[in-house]
Amino acid sequence: MHKDIMAFSPAPNQFLSFKLGGLEYGLDFGKVQELRILKSLERFAADGALVEGVAVSRGVIMPIVDMRAAFCGHPVETKPTTDVIILKLSTCVMGMVVDGVTDVVTLLPEQISPIPGADGGAIDYLIGLGVTEGRRLILVDIDRLMSIDKKNSQRQVA
Repeated sequence: MHKDIMAFSPAPNQFLSFKLGGLEYGLDFGKVQELRILKSLERFAADGALVEGVAVSRGVIMPIVDMRAAFCGHPVETKPTTDVIILKLSTCVMGMVVDGVTDVVTLLPEQISPIPGADGGAIDYLIGLGVTEGRRLILVDIDRLMSIDKKNSQRQVA
């Protein structure tokens, strides 16, 4: 009896890369529902610096979190390159405002390494550092990052 044996090769992962505060980040592309320009969303009430209010996209009302304000600590001016990533998280659909989306990056497991100094404690939402074609992406577990309770947490943003 003869069996065909296929060489095992780890499946590549796709990440949506985006800019935030001068750094480039990546999140699981499977969590992305759609990409929008900030001005193209119907926005309602604002809740504060981080929660920019709620928006309607495809008939779904969702919170919009301004990650630019979360990372720099104060509201940031909206530019033509400002984008909203609509996310399908495990608990909800929400929008995330970033400086700009760059592209979709495919990384093999061997292209992802642990982030130096990140021991998994206070910043357990970091997956690792992805390196491809001279670029470095800080890879985030978006479900964990968006589940952080800012009032009751001492976690730091990378």
